[in-house]
Amino acid sequence: MNAASNFVAELTWDEFREAAAQGGRPIMLPMGSTEQHGLHLPLNTDQLLPTEVSRRVALAHPALIAPTLTYGYKSQQRAGGGNWFPGTLSLDGSTLVALVKTVLLELARHGVRRFCIVNGHYENSWFLHEAVDLALKELRWDGVRDARILLLSYWDFIDPDTIAKLYPDGFAGMELEHAGVMETSMMLAAHPNLVKLDRAIDHPPAKFPVYDIYPPRTELTPKAGSLTSPKRATAEKGTLLLEVASRGIARTLAQEFGVT
Repeated sequence: MNAASNFVAELTWDEFREAAAQGGRPIMLPMGSTEQHGLHLPLNTDQLLPTEVSRRVALAHPALIAPTLTYGYKSQQRAGGGNWFPGTLSLDGSTLVALVKTVLLELARHGVRRFCIVNGHYENSWFLHEAVDLALKELRWDGVRDARILLLSYWDFIDPDTIAKLYPDGFAGMELEHAGVMETSMMLAAHPNLVKLDRAIDHPPAKFPVYDIYPPRTELTPKAGSLTSPKRATAEKGTLLLEVASRGIARTLAQEFGVT
């Protein structure tokens, strides 16, 4: 008999019931977006990467992976290029909060008490905080007081030593890594068939003011949509990044939930 999948959507209802009944087993919720990623990466990049990181964590640790949420908050110019690019399909903040809160409550309704939200889209962050806060509040109203939720972004586990190794000529900053070396390398390692590196544009990092202005000055975003050059991306770099991120998240699960 084959072992049950780590992906919730691939389980039967009774397999999920059994898994959820194991109270200490966390469920990971990959959180993404549908957003332009330059001329060389697909619109679902921010969905695929947190899902892949979660998959790697679950290979070695008793965690399940809930279906990835594929829409995120509006792409901001200084972190995602801007919301005007064709194919970028975004949610209002209140809609995103309601969506994530409802998914958490639904999982809790079936007995889940340990959650780990794995964010893959920079602009989601504060709305995820709000969703977590409201979900815990509603659970307490229903008498559920033992739920615990980890909220993290996979890139926060990329340590300075790894950054120095991958960017010997200097690092432009995490916000400017949109469709840059980091995301492109990880996609080359995880989904090489979706990367069109020959279409990538080599350009200097975008230069933005330290403030936001609306409507955005679209001319400040490089025309390709990437915020820094992806040309030095390699699958080897991506493998290292995926290993570092998944290893760090696995350690965090063990530390916070006692998962080994």
